[in-house]
Formats: sequence, C-alpha cells, structure tokens
Amino acid sequence: MATSNPAFVPDGTPADYDPKTRPKKLPLTGAGFPPKPPDYSPAATMTTEKKQPPRDKWGKDIEFLLSCIALSVGLGNVWRFPFTALENGGGAFVIPYLIVLLLVGRPIYYLEMLIGQFSSRGCIDVYDASPAMRGIGYGQTYSTFIVMTYYASLMGVTMRYLVASFGDPLPWSECKDSWNATCIDSRLAVNMVEGDNATKVSSAELYFVNDVLKEADSIDDGIGSPDWRLVLCLLIPWTCICLTLVKGIKSSGKVAYFLAIFPYVVMLVLLIRACTLEGAGAGMLYFIKPQWDRIFEAKVWYAAVTQVFFSLTVCFGNVIMYSSYNRFSNNVYRDVTIVSIMDTCTSMLAGLIVFGVIGHLAHVTDAPDLSKVVRGGAGLAFITYPDAIAKFQFWPQFFAVAFFLMLFVLGIGSNVGMATTIMTVVRDRFPHLKPSLVAFVIAIIGFSIGIIYTTPGGQYLLDFLDFYGASFVALVLAVFEMITFAWIYGVGRICRDIEFMLGIQTGLYWRVCWGFVTPVMLAAILIYHVATYKALTFNGYVYTNGMYAFGWCVFAAGVLQLPAWALYAVLKRKEATWQDRIASCFKPTHDWGPEDPELNAKYHESVYKYEQTLPAGRSLGRKMLDNVFH
Repeated sequence: MATSNPAFVPDGTPADYDPKTRPKKLPLTGAGFPPKPPDYSPAATMTTEKKQPPRDKWGKDIEFLLSCIALSVGLGNVWRFPFTALENGGGAFVIPYLIVLLLVGRPIYYLEMLIGQFSSRGCIDVYDASPAMRGIGYGQTYSTFIVMTYYASLMGVTMRYLVASFGDPLPWSECKDSWNATCIDSRLAVNMVEGDNATKVSSAELYFVNDVLKEADSIDDGIGSPDWRLVLCLLIPWTCICLTLVKGIKSSGKVAYFLAIFPYVVMLVLLIRACTLEGAGAGMLYFIKPQWDRIFEAKVWYAAVTQVFFSLTVCFGNVIMYSSYNRFSNNVYRDVTIVSIMDTCTSMLAGLIVFGVIGHLAHVTDAPDLSKVVRGGAGLAFITYPDAIAKFQFWPQFFAVAFFLMLFVLGIGSNVGMATTIMTVVRDRFPHLKPSLVAFVIAIIGFSIGIIYTTPGGQYLLDFLDFYGASFVALVLAVFEMITFAWIYGVGRICRDIEFMLGIQTGLYWRVCWGFVTPVMLAAILIYHVATYKALTFNGYVYTNGMYAFGWCVFAAGVLQLPAWALYAVLKRKEATWQDRIASCFKPTHDWGPEDPELNAKYHESVYKYEQTLPAGRSLGRKMLDNVFH
C-alpha cells in the first residue's frame, strides 16, 4: 500500500489499495483507510472525481431562519394540527403532542440542522456518514414528493376560496336550495333557529363539500373527472413554486421575509374574532383540557408523533437540505430554539381559533358533542375558518381575502421547501442540469399528479396517500435515521462535530434524547402502532381490498429503499471478505466532513487523534455509554 498522498477512486478507496495483500488484522478508520493516513492535506482527504461545484449559500443568516420558519410554520400547523387534535380528543392530544415535541421533535430538528450544516450535503448525500443507510434519504425524498403533490392541491383549493372571497355576500355565508340539506347560515352570530338543531350543518361545510370539492359519496365507481376550476387554481401555486425554484436558494431567502411574517398578523385578527363568538370558550376549553382516559391510547401518541413530523417538517429531508446551504459556523442552536417555540405557539394559536369556532357552532346547533359538530379530516380548515369569517359584521370580504392569502402564503412556504429538497437531490446527482429545466420538470410532474386531487374522489386519495405514503413511511424511516446518527455514527462523534463546528459543548438533555429517549420512543410507538393496526377509513367509508393492496405497495416503495440501497452499498465495495465489506459500509466515507478542503483535513486529523485515545477491548454496553456521555 502506498504511504503518501494516495489518489482515490470514486467509492473512496485508495487507487493502489489491494485487498488481497492487506494484512487481515490491520484496523480501519473510515472506508478502507490505514490506521494513520500519512497526509492530512486537502489533496489526500478530498476525492477529486466526486467533487461537486461550490454549494450556494444563504444571503444572510436571518434568511435561513425565516425560511425555516416558513417551512416548518405552515400548513402542518394551521391546516393539519387542528383536525388531528379534533380526531384525537382535543386536550387528550395536546399533552402527548407537547411531550413528543420536547423528547422527539426538538432533538431530531436540532440533529438534522447540525448534520446538514456540518456536511453541506443534501438529504441523500448526508448518509455518507453511513453509506449502508443511504436508502433512508431516498425513502424520505419519496415521502416528500407525495406530500408536496397533495399540499399543492390544497393550495389550489385555497386559491379557489381566495377568488370566491371577493363575492358579496360571501358564497359560503348563506345556504342554497340546491344543497338539499338541513342548513344553518354561517353568517348567523347567534342561534336563531328553533327546535332540534343537532342534525343541522353550517353553510360553510356544505359549500366546501358540494360546491368546491363536489365530493362523491364513495370511490367504488372511480374518482370521477377533475373540476376545471380547481385545475386552473392548481396551476397558480405550481407556477409560483417553479419561479421560486428557478431563482435558487437566495431567492427563497428573500421571499421568506414575507412568507414567515405576514401569516401571524392575520391569525391574531382571527383569534380576537373567535374569542368574541358566543360559545367559543367551551370549544377552547375542550382544546386545552386533558382527557386523561384517552392520553394512554396508542393511536393518540402515534398521531402526536406524525403531527410533530409535519409541524417541524423533520424526517422528510427538508431541514437537512435547508441547513446544507448554511455557512459552516452559523449558530443553529439559536435557530432551533426560535423555530421550535414559534412552531408550538402557531399550532396552539391555530387550535384556539378552530376550536373557538367549533364551540360556537356547537352553541348554534345545540350539539352536545363538540367532536361531532363539523366533519373532521383535511377539510376542517376550509370549514371552521370560513365559518368564523362569515360572522364578521364589518367588511368580511377583506378578512376572507387576507386569511386565504395567508393560507396560500403558508402553503407556498412549505411547498417551496419540499420542492427545493427534490431539486437538491436531482442537482446533487446531475449538477450539469440547468436549474430552470429541473424546476420546470418538477412543476410539470407535480401539477400532473395533483390533478387527481381535483376530482370528486380526490379527498379520499389525499387521506389515503397521507397515511400510507407519508405518515407511516416517515415514522419507520425516522426510527432508522435515529439509529444511524445516534448509534452507528454515534452521539459522541456528533457532539465532537458540534464542538469542531460551533465551539460549544453539548448538554446532557440532547445527549440523552439522541442516545436513548428519542429512538426508543419512536420504536415503541411504531411497534405498538403496527401491532394495533386497523384498516384506514375516510368519514366512515371503507376502502376496497384493492385500494388497501395499493396502499401497502405505496408504503413498501418508500420503506424498501433502505434494504435495497444497503445491498447496493455492500456489493460495490472492494474489500477481500464480506465481513469487511459490510463493516466498511457503516463507516463514514473518507471525505465525510466539512465542505471546505482545509477544514475537512483538520477534521480528519482531529478524529484520528481522538480514536487513538480510546481504550481497547471495551464491551458493547461500555461503548454505548461512552458514545453518549463522552
């Protein structure tokens, strides 16, 4: 074996490395390294064949922070959080959600920010830290693509409402004879109907179901034809996303000033209005008062975990992607604290608004059960918020336009982040492709798939794919993501990387969460969820066996990325024995670390020096404890 300045082939092995002549007892550091590389210069630690063009960077640190706020504080809070809370008992859901946020959400968010910034790699290349686990990145990209397509369809519905908001009166504020249902005008501020009103439905809900979605009673006979108005409305968000992608990451940072700040102004106005509605207090109390008997239900904890994933947008690759464009020394600890606090406050704010309106609707309809006042599911935000706006006595059109513009802005912020993740994956693989071409192809494919959600059966498919293609896949891959970085790569090494990058010590809270609490909680919730699995339904509709088979295929296409890419990583290795091949696939590649060649060389030297201090013959238990506490 050569002893100075070896050249490297693309898989990271020295070019003159012969596995047949390597001594069998020679210890490895990284992918095929001898115990001490003789040269820590950039030429010896960076692979020239694999070298990517310099990565774009955010214009300012504040643009990264605001972009993270726009990404994480979005539809997951205003649209998904309220209906998830409604389906899981209001206060019975909030307590597990806050616990999961503290012990799972924040640790994963901080971890993903750190790994992305430290390596300047996207959500797939970041698994150079353990190449056998690269399939996690591909699976998360797959889930991100599914979420991106149906999020954009929700933006189409939002645009439909935005256009309708200019009408006088608001089209959802009054009942229509064509609906053929027992209806209550949403514009009514008090109960003005006599008799048993428990079966009455608000005009806002009937407008959403009958006029906007034209929703079918089932999809047994197919999903129907797309609604041309929703198709046109779907074209608008994809045009905005495409234009933002073409301009690049710096353009996203400039747009984030508006995307992150404007929504809070509108939400505060809606909260004030919700608080003035009669009966709103009962709804808000239902939202914040724990139902202790339901807190121990496994499905509530599963809902809390998946909601944290959607709220903070962790375990989808988006946070890793955004932080990979950071400058190396950016203080992500500060950013994590700010984003997680704002994310929680936004979810609670949205919950108070929605449940305040639900409480008012319960008062109007004399309904004894708050959980059955309005239909749950994805459409909740398009029922309760419009219903609240319809009760505004002064210029309701203005507030309707402001709200749906806000919802559109939130959705665009989330969608731009997800689309940028897809674009980063493509551009990292094919850097010669023009950004405009990649952006255009992503928009065309996303728009084409999104058309299925504009059909009468679109909401059935949205709920279905959200479960099998996004939530379930994200939870499974989240478990393996934590195993990869906490146990394979190692909490101890992560903490030393943080000190190398930011010059700060990592506290016991983060170490314990990364090493034990977070992976164990995720694994326990996943196992219990699988053990108590029940077939998914949508508003009482039971899908056909063929649909369930399709759902499991969608799930498998995401999860099986992990073993498929692990097998590929093993097969392309060149070590003499299978044991050595497998072992090397779980160790960082030789060029893992900072993007800058000089920093990368210093980093590898520091890793080697630390490894020389480790005592030999440690037990597995001792290694795990040292991994967390040293």
